[in-house]
Amino acid sequence: MNTQNSKNAFQQAVKHIPGGVNSPVRAFKSVGGNPLFIQSAKGSKITDIDNNEYIDYVASWGPMILGHSHPDVIEALHQTALKGTSFGAPTLIETEIAELICDMIPSIESIRMVNSGTEATMSALRLARGYTKRDLVIKFEGCYHGHGDSFLIKAGSGALTFGTPNSPGVTKGTASDTLTAEYNNLDSVLNLFREYEDQIAAVILEPVTGNMGVVRPTDEFIKGLRKACTENGTLLIFDEVMTGFRVAKGGAQEILGITPDLTTLGKIIGGGLPVGAYGGKKEIMEHLAPNGPIYQAGTLSGNPMAMTAGLVTLKKLHETPDFYEKLEEKAAFLCNGLQENLNKLNFPGVINRVGSMFTLFFTNEKEVNNFSDVMKCDTDLFAKYFMLGLESGIYTAPSQFEAGFISIAHSTEELQKTIDASYRALEQLK
Repeated sequence: MNTQNSKNAFQQAVKHIPGGVNSPVRAFKSVGGNPLFIQSAKGSKITDIDNNEYIDYVASWGPMILGHSHPDVIEALHQTALKGTSFGAPTLIETEIAELICDMIPSIESIRMVNSGTEATMSALRLARGYTKRDLVIKFEGCYHGHGDSFLIKAGSGALTFGTPNSPGVTKGTASDTLTAEYNNLDSVLNLFREYEDQIAAVILEPVTGNMGVVRPTDEFIKGLRKACTENGTLLIFDEVMTGFRVAKGGAQEILGITPDLTTLGKIIGGGLPVGAYGGKKEIMEHLAPNGPIYQAGTLSGNPMAMTAGLVTLKKLHETPDFYEKLEEKAAFLCNGLQENLNKLNFPGVINRVGSMFTLFFTNEKEVNNFSDVMKCDTDLFAKYFMLGLESGIYTAPSQFEAGFISIAHSTEELQKTIDASYRALEQLK
């Protein structure tokens, strides 16, 4: 496989862009080699600047649930752009998408649009602190909530990939306001509540993690978390930037049967354009300016391009009969095939899947349920597997600690090709 043009492009990029990339995990550092530069995408496939075509399981890190370049999304963007790309003033489409989101996720009664997942989580945390008049927040090891200072403590995603979960530049004062607990360990949370009684403003977590790979919470853990927050006057924040509209129409909270106080969203609600949002109980959201004293603003928040792409995407999800049933069938087909490969070859590994999110962990453990389990994975083995996948035309996240995503555009033939390529890679590694 020739990737010389991508190699040349990366050499040029590093001259003017830190590390040659605008988001660290794109750099391929944890898997070796140079990143691929992508020139186009359609449906389930992407094409690099050397004209190599790949079946894509990154999906722009989750948003492309309909597949790339969906014709309805592209046409709507074209028509919107002709009228103007940003006004810095209210538009009807902002209300329309807000109403649709509130309809699809019942726990959200009121919602504020922002421009990224990081903005959404930072703003939700400020709102929680302002509303409760408390300073402390509990987060979980391996959960990633964007690059806000309060969240870069034992973080997941790129921070975990690069081994720097406690980022230089985060002040000791900020770090001291963030308490960390162990995912799927309720006692670790209850101990913090006892130690810091009446001081904890919020507990924030990925209700299904994607930033240390896919890990589902146990019923005991997630229900106990909801109960503890209610009893302590603490807000429960679900970071559904990744899982929102991805694992189910109503997000992870639908499949878990838990109602959070606040929810953060992103990715799918922008249909592939930069976006974020946070929402929840109206009583809490009314504390935001201009109604209340808690300030948050954004020049491009709710811009017509992102709102258009998001609205078209959400309408497809909401109005297409059996959309999530069909997506579930595709995801189950792929992951069952990958599991059969492991079984046939007696190859050590664990596949975790929730909806159309999945991760193959290279580990000798029987289960992967938390950060400690994830850290036992063989990252060198993953790097070799990743490169063999690329050579077979399969594009996955260049990190052991990320989720894979399946779109409605993936065909059975493409999924089977992926299963076959995985078998060949595992056989070679064994």
